[in-house]
Amino acid sequence: MSSSDSSPQKVLLITGASRGIGAATALLAAQKGYAVAVNYTANSLAADEVVRQIRALPGGRAISVKADVASEEQVLAMFAHVDAKLGPLSALVNNAGVVDQPSDVVDMTGERLRRMFDINVLGSLYCAREAVRRMSTRLGGQGGAIVNVSSAASRLGSPHQYVDYAAAKGAIDAFTIGLAKEVAHEGIRVNAVRPGLIETDIHASGGLPNRVRDLQHQVPMQRGGTAEEVAQAIVWLLSPEASYTTMSLIDVSGAR
Repeated sequence: MSSSDSSPQKVLLITGASRGIGAATALLAAQKGYAVAVNYTANSLAADEVVRQIRALPGGRAISVKADVASEEQVLAMFAHVDAKLGPLSALVNNAGVVDQPSDVVDMTGERLRRMFDINVLGSLYCAREAVRRMSTRLGGQGGAIVNVSSAASRLGSPHQYVDYAAAKGAIDAFTIGLAKEVAHEGIRVNAVRPGLIETDIHASGGLPNRVRDLQHQVPMQRGGTAEEVAQAIVWLLSPEASYTTMSLIDVSGAR
């Protein structure tokens, strides 16, 4: 790609981008000029629809790439595929995540806990490691930005529902802070957004499809947020406008 008249197109990988916050971020980033790799685990039709919408934009470039971020082998293959199809990585959004059925800790199985941390924590670590290997100026890269999608649950704890999810997101907060300090001198900024009650289908996947409606009275703004509102924060953190912002945890939670 020639850069004689402008900078090369930035390449962004978003995990879990077939729906919700990930899909909204993919579409907004594409509107801002990014080439986007849309990662998904199972729903290829949804991922392909996001890709179709991006390619319908003027100059829109996108691919879908299947990988379970809990698998280090699949993460390695995903990054190699993005390298080959879109070019050098400029940015990563660690968005892939899961919740489970509401439960007290006393009733949580080891299988549930391993799944929660394999996807929500180890998956983000694998992906960030591969992104740093590509973007670090110390390693010959051009720099870049990483945004981790945490949750307001990391500071609320989610008792009687998702303590394991909250704990996993607490790990993401700590990881964001540590990695930001580690690679700040290598041209990489690392930040996180912490969404609150957001209207996405992750609640239904955890058995509480009406969770936002049921809990929005606890939000000072008296409503749930939208995936698009979270996407705005993520894309700003990726952008040159946030050039001196790193190690930040930005709450997008309506003051909850």
